[in-house]
Amino acid sequence: MRGRLRSGRRGLLPGVTAAAARHTRARTGYPSPVLVALSTWDRSLFRRVAERHWPGGDRVLPRLSRSADHGVLWFGVAAGAALLGGPAVRRAALRGTLSLALASATVNTVGKRSVRRVRPVADLVPVVRRLARQPVTTSFPSGHSASAAAFATGVALESPWWGLALAPLAASVCFSRVYTGVHYPGDVLAGAALGAGAAFVVRGLAPGRPRQVPEAPARPDAPALPGGRGLVVVANCVSGQRAAGPADPVPAIRSALPQAEVVTCGPGDSLARLLEEAAARARELGGALGVHGGDGTVNAAATAAARHGLPLAVLPGGTYNHFARDLGVATVADAARAVEAGEAVAVDVGRFEGLRFLNTFSIGAYPDLVRVRERWAPRIGAWPAGVAAAVHVLRTARPVRLRVDGRRRTVWLLFAGNCLYRGPGMAPVRRADLADGLLDVRLVHGGRLARTRLLLAALTGAVRHSPVLRVVRARRLSVTGIPPGTHLAYDGEVAPAPPSLTLRKDREALLVYRPSPERR
Repeated sequence: MRGRLRSGRRGLLPGVTAAAARHTRARTGYPSPVLVALSTWDRSLFRRVAERHWPGGDRVLPRLSRSADHGVLWFGVAAGAALLGGPAVRRAALRGTLSLALASATVNTVGKRSVRRVRPVADLVPVVRRLARQPVTTSFPSGHSASAAAFATGVALESPWWGLALAPLAASVCFSRVYTGVHYPGDVLAGAALGAGAAFVVRGLAPGRPRQVPEAPARPDAPALPGGRGLVVVANCVSGQRAAGPADPVPAIRSALPQAEVVTCGPGDSLARLLEEAAARARELGGALGVHGGDGTVNAAATAAARHGLPLAVLPGGTYNHFARDLGVATVADAARAVEAGEAVAVDVGRFEGLRFLNTFSIGAYPDLVRVRERWAPRIGAWPAGVAAAVHVLRTARPVRLRVDGRRRTVWLLFAGNCLYRGPGMAPVRRADLADGLLDVRLVHGGRLARTRLLLAALTGAVRHSPVLRVVRARRLSVTGIPPGTHLAYDGEVAPAPPSLTLRKDREALLVYRPSPERR
C-alpha cells in the first residue's frame, strides 16, 4: 500500500494542483495526455541537465544563481548604469528595474499561490551544484527567471544594444536555476515568459521616447548673442545629480559662451533672488536670461524671464532635463549655438494659483514618488533613489478623493501635461507640439482592482480604451475638494496642495532659444 501511495504522489503532474488533477480524473478517468506529455518532457529534461557534466558550471552557475537572489544582481547592474552610463542608459536601466519589480510582485502574489508545485528532488543533482540555502517557496514559476527576463527585456525595449548585451547574463541566470536543481525547465520557461510580459506592460504604461523634436512656432525677435554677450546665466550647482558631487558646471559654460556672465547658486543661496537679479541685469544689457539646471530650476527661471519679458536659454544640467530634451537641447553646446544664432521658439506655459509649469502637473502617486526620492537621494544618490522610490510607491500608493470639473473622482493619479503628450499610458513621455494651447489630462481611477485592470489593459495593448484610464483634452481644469495633507508636483517640484485650484494655459507665453533643425 505504501508503494502505491508513493507511486501515486510521484504520478501527480508537476505544476498541477491536487484539485485540478481530481477534476481531470473525474471527467475522463485519466490525466490529460497533453499534460502528461509536458510533465514527462519537463522531468526528462531536468534529469538530463542533472546527469550531464558542464565544464566550469560547478564554479560559476551556483554563484550566479545566488547573486540574483532578491534581484541584487540586477539592482547592481542598474546602479552601475546610473554611475557610469549616460541618460539613455539610465532610462533603460530604470525601465528594466520597473519591469523587474512588476514581475516579482506578480510571481509572489499570483504565480506561486496559483500553482503549488513541489520543488524537484535534490538527490538527482550533484552535491557540488546545490545551493547552500534551498528555497522554501513553491516551484512554479521561477521568480529568478522572471526577474532576469523582465530586466533584460525592459532594458532592450529602451536600448536594444544594451538589452542584447544583457541577454547572455539573463539566460545564464535562468539556466542556473535548473542546473542547481531548484526548478524544472518548465518553471524557468514560464517565469521568463511572465518577466518578458511584465516588461511589455511597463512599456504600455510608459512608452519609450520618440526621437522627433516637438513643433513650436519660430520667433525671429530673439536677439543673437555672439559668444554669449548680453546673456546672464544662473548655474544651479546643487541641481539634480550635482548634489552628489559631480564637476563644477561653470567651466563648460564659459567654454561654450565665453562672453556670458555666469552667476552660481550654491547651498544656502536663494535661487529665486539670484534669478531676479540676473533677469534685471540681462534686461539692462538688452540680452537674455540663461539657466543651467534641472526642470525645477528651469521652471523658476521661466517665471523670472516671463516677468521681465526676456528670452530664456536652457542649458541642461539636472537629473532628467525633460524640457531641454523637448527643445532638442541635449548639451550646453546645443544651447550655445542657438543663442549665438538668435534661433528661438515660442512655447506655452501652464499655470495654477500663481505658479507655472512647463512640463507636467500631478496629484496622487507621482508627488509621493518625488517626495520619497528626495528623502532617499542624499543617502544613495538621485538616480538609485528614483528607482527605489518607484518600487516603493508602486506597492504603497493609495487613491485620492477629489472633484474634477465638479465631478467626484477617486484617482490614483491626476496628470496634466502642458500640451498634448504622445503615448496612451498614464505616464506619457514626449510632446508633439510645445504650443498647441491644450492641457493633456489623464486620470487613473482608483476603483475596484483598478491597478490590476490597468496592467491587463497595458499587456493587451488596450490602455487607451481601458475604463480605468480617462484621457481629456482641455484648456482649463478645475480641481476642488482636495483632502488636507495632499501634495502636488509640478516640473519635479513638490508642494502642499491647496483645497482647490484651477489649471490654465498661457499660449506662446515664453520665448526660448532652440537650435534650428539644421543645427541639431
